[in-house]
Amino acid sequence: MSSKIEEAQEHIRQAEKCLKTSLLKWRPDYDNAAEEYNKAATCFRNAKSLDQSRDCLMKSSDCHRQNRALFHAAKCLDQAILICKEMNNFGEIRKLAERSCNLYQQHGSPESGATVLDKAAKILEQTHPEDALQLYKQAVDVVTIEDSTRQGAEYASKVARIMVKLGMYDQAADAIRREIGLHQQVGSEGAIGRLAVALVLVQLARGDYVAAEKAFKEWGNCCDVAEVQTLESLLQVSYIEHHVSNSLDFSTQLSSNVRQAYDDEDPELAQRALSSPFIRHMDVEYARLARDLPLPKGVSIAPKANVIENAAASYVSPNSGAAGDAAAKPADGPAGDNEDEGGLC
Repeated sequence: MSSKIEEAQEHIRQAEKCLKTSLLKWRPDYDNAAEEYNKAATCFRNAKSLDQSRDCLMKSSDCHRQNRALFHAAKCLDQAILICKEMNNFGEIRKLAERSCNLYQQHGSPESGATVLDKAAKILEQTHPEDALQLYKQAVDVVTIEDSTRQGAEYASKVARIMVKLGMYDQAADAIRREIGLHQQVGSEGAIGRLAVALVLVQLARGDYVAAEKAFKEWGNCCDVAEVQTLESLLQVSYIEHHVSNSLDFSTQLSSNVRQAYDDEDPELAQRALSSPFIRHMDVEYARLARDLPLPKGVSIAPKANVIENAAASYVSPNSGAAGDAAAKPADGPAGDNEDEGGLC
């Protein structure tokens, strides 16, 4: 280890010597200095001195940039990202990836720039998903500028999945629509069908039944038969939940089996829809979203009151006695007159 460190220090001294100027040497020798710094970085890495290895790579990149060797400058930053990964120093990775991508773009290699953004985002996806999200967004912009639609759709898919993972459902719906648009440009209807299912799930997670139904009507023709049947069942269940919460009459607009499931407070219909094989085999984020969607609890119907006949005597008003007697006795005067009149006749 000590021999490697001594060798690295010797390369650093040679690099510093190349950068010095004199009366006869007006311009630093950036090319040889960059090479020496790169050799020093390799020696430090073999000696497990990762901090010094990263610093040498940064100096080598700066020398290449001064020498207008932008591709090599970006490559050194790309290697520095791997050193930071070994050090578990994730805080610097996003900044290094963005600088490297910028240099690749200036050199005229945007595909390499998008690749380094993708690689850095994969490193950060588990520990720093917000930084990974921003890197994937930049990767989408870089490749779409170069008309690489298929690659842009791949990065857009990663953007949408991270947004779902972070619970950013409003932004995820927009990202999925953008991904659908990219797949439309390349004519990939199968991918559009799967994305339609994902968009419906995201809209239901947002609690927006109307947007979910609109997404199904707009893109459902790209879905397979099994996907269509599952989404129809899921939307029927959500339709009931939506209209029950708004106290609307929905009983005549639904199939009898769905309505019966809710009348019996049975959420199994929604559970079967969300447990469809193709949903379970979707991307992990969408499968988890389907698993975590709140299931309906059914319609609570108040039970009818049981009435027991003659359980208690009927209520009688205290004032009803006199009035009842008066009503029961016939009036003497008029009745007698009637009898006399009848007898005379």
